[in-house]
Amino acid sequence: MQAINGMIRVLHKNSLPRSLWARNSCSKLFVGGLSYDTNETVLKNAFEKYGEIIEVRVIAHHVSGKSRGYGFVRFTSDASAKVAFKEMHSKVLDGRKIRVEFACKNS
Repeated sequence: MQAINGMIRVLHKNSLPRSLWARNSCSKLFVGGLSYDTNETVLKNAFEKYGEIIEVRVIAHHVSGKSRGYGFVRFTSDASAKVAFKEMHSKVLDGRKIRVEFACKNS
């Protein structure tokens, strides 16, 4: 880390430029087919046994606040995301069969 004028900058040890490094990693999963009652706590509890989670988001309608039936789970590693994908795709969560896909841009 480096501090410049009160701002903190994280220096990556990876030799690839950040844009290429991010493109080659895929630790974020899309989870579709969620029950409208499924919240972020339920989603996290279902996926955390496959690895450390950085972020869980259930997407909600901006006016009503109701779930749109999908969300995202971001793991600390690609390996954890791969295991979660294999184990959770087509499983039942909160009474609904969910669909899990990698949420990476294929460039």
